[in-house]
Amino acid sequence: MIFQSTIAKQVTFSGVGLHTGTEINVTLRPADANRGIIFHRSEGEKTVSIEACSNNVVDTRLATVLGKGDLRVSTVEHLMAALYAFGIDNLHIDIDGPEVPIMDGSADAFVQLLNEAGKTNLSHSRKYMAIRKPISVIDGEKRISIIPSRFFRITSDIAFDHPSIALQNRSVKLSPEIFTRDIARARTFGFLKEVEYLKANGLARGGSLDNAVVINDQGIMNPGGLRYADEFVRHKILDTVGDFSLAGYPILGHIRTYKSGHDINHKMVEKILTTPDCWQLVEFSDKDLKLAMQTEFPANAGNELAFEKA
Repeated sequence: MIFQSTIAKQVTFSGVGLHTGTEINVTLRPADANRGIIFHRSEGEKTVSIEACSNNVVDTRLATVLGKGDLRVSTVEHLMAALYAFGIDNLHIDIDGPEVPIMDGSADAFVQLLNEAGKTNLSHSRKYMAIRKPISVIDGEKRISIIPSRFFRITSDIAFDHPSIALQNRSVKLSPEIFTRDIARARTFGFLKEVEYLKANGLARGGSLDNAVVINDQGIMNPGGLRYADEFVRHKILDTVGDFSLAGYPILGHIRTYKSGHDINHKMVEKILTTPDCWQLVEFSDKDLKLAMQTEFPANAGNELAFEKA
């Protein structure tokens, strides 16, 4: 993917917020090059623009939350993961509530929206964050590291003291096709006792078996069971993609996680950004861009997503 990109046409969706339980409306609009991804959070007559970057992360306890001033947007990770996997660099996101709708608890609905919206290349090159030296963060049992790689790869291990999850491991080299097939449909999950606690404290009002995998002492409560045998670790990878998208650049590196969560993911992104001797920005030259512009079809030809090979 040599060029920066945005979506080809505007799309709108609505859904219930996981914690508020209220209906929230979202519109994705094309953006110019070098704008990045920006949430325009409205409440009444007030609108605040919140850039999707690590500096604007204000909470990671239950989800990744972006904020500026007194307005926030929670649960951004699933949408951000889909945008990152599909190579969308620039986008305006209009949202009239405090959280991105949970949809079915996965990123599948966002993949469908992006296919509907299509993709347009812009006449500016992408900058990649190439990891040059290993970096790691350890927080109790949780561990995360990133090492140099020619690609963006994630290897995740999880361990839960429950037979329905137990030990799971998966490694993926991210591409739009692999994300769509292997990761996007993996749903968020939680234990029934945790869900009941959240509801008792005024949270998870929109949570149900329609948008989360819920586990009790006997096993999986969802009538349809799991979408993948290892759906839990696949969802951890989904969250990791979304959280690392907030580094601000597509990454060339191999992320390895053990018992990861939004908190340690954010700590890792912050450590990367504050350790500049461990990475460098790389981009294609003017010669590469001119050659690509001569050989590729026009950026606005059609609305289907075109998956270019880097």
